[in-house]
Amino acid sequence: MDMHVDYRFKGHRAARRSRSLLPGEVCHVTAFARDRVPWFVDFHVACEVVRAFRQPRVLGDASLLAWVLMPDHVQWLLEVGEGTPLEKVVARMKSASGVLANRMLARSGPLWEPGYHERALHPIDDARAVGRTIVADPLQAGLVQHIGDYPFWDLAWL
Repeated sequence: MDMHVDYRFKGHRAARRSRSLLPGEVCHVTAFARDRVPWFVDFHVACEVVRAFRQPRVLGDASLLAWVLMPDHVQWLLEVGEGTPLEKVVARMKSASGVLANRMLARSGPLWEPGYHERALHPIDDARAVGRTIVADPLQAGLVQHIGDYPFWDLAWL
């Protein structure tokens, strides 16, 4: 065994294959822009990204319960549907948004990091509370004083 594996891959987080979620289960997903480049500070690029991941054909039978688009990452609260596994929904959302953002930025290549972080909510978790935490990210990051001043978020329970 190579003794230097930890050193060589320090800071690298491999994409985890998500566990198979049952229909109706809710998952908190975070995806980062490639190299954490803040592509989404540009209002028009952010609008294109949001437009992409809210398309019904992209979501399939999953439900987008809450989301926030930050300058260099996105957080989604997704309810898994009957026919499309979580990893497929996330891949579609990243792909569709990457195509539109790249067109707007006049660039090519991957927009998103290859993996994503996910945490399935337990039945005892309050999805609404998790959603409120997600949309409060711009406040926590100091981007705005009031959440109403930040345009790139939504919460299904409003």
